[in-house]
Amino acid sequence: MADFQTLLDGYRRFRHLGYAKQRERYDQLAHGQSPKIMIIACSDSRVDPSLIFDVEPGQIFMLRNVANLVPPYSPDGGLHGVSAAVEFAVTMLKVEHILVMGHGRCGGVQACLGKTYDQQGGEYSFIGQWISMIKPVRDKLLIAHSADPEVDMQTRLEQATVELSLANLETFPFVKQRIIDKSLTLQGGFFDISDGQLKIRNPETGHFTDVQNS
Repeated sequence: MADFQTLLDGYRRFRHLGYAKQRERYDQLAHGQSPKIMIIACSDSRVDPSLIFDVEPGQIFMLRNVANLVPPYSPDGGLHGVSAAVEFAVTMLKVEHILVMGHGRCGGVQACLGKTYDQQGGEYSFIGQWISMIKPVRDKLLIAHSADPEVDMQTRLEQATVELSLANLETFPFVKQRIIDKSLTLQGGFFDISDGQLKIRNPETGHFTDVQNS
C-alpha cells in the first residue's frame, strides 16, 4: 500500500467490478444483516478472514484486534469494544458459530513472548495492558519450555491465545446459555502465513489439525 490514493483506486475498481456484480446482494443487505458466523481474528494486515474463507458480503460478522484476544466477562461500566461486539453478535444477530482464529508470526504474541511491553505505563501502555491477558499463559509455557527446549514457543503461544479467548467467551452469561441450549458453538482456528494452511482446534483434545485442501 503506497499511499492513501491506492485505497481510492481500489474503491473505484470495487465500485465498477465487485459492487456491480453483487448489486442485488448489496440491495438486500441495505435492509439488514443476518450472518450465522462471527470470526474473531487478529488485526494483522497479512491475515484477512474474508480472503481466507472466500466469503461474500454479509456472511460473517467480524471482529479484529491485537492477537485475536477476548477478555473475560467484566460488567464494570468501562468501555469494552470486544465485549460489545460479542454481545451484539450473540444476542442481536443470533450467530450460530464463533470462530476465534489465531495466526503464525503474530506481532502481539511475539511482543509478549519477548516481554517487550511488560513495563507498566509509559509509551506502550495500551498495548502492554492489552497483551497482559496472555502473560500468565506465556509464563507457564516458558516453564514448560525450560524442560523441553524443542517446543516452538511462538506457535504454541499463538495457539494458546485462541484457547484463552475461547475460555473467556464462556464467561459471558449470554454465550454460556446459548452453548447450553446448543444454539451456539465455539471453534478455534489457526492460520499459518508461511504456507497458507488453516488448522482447526479439536475441542476434545485441544490439538490443531490441518484442514484438507481437497
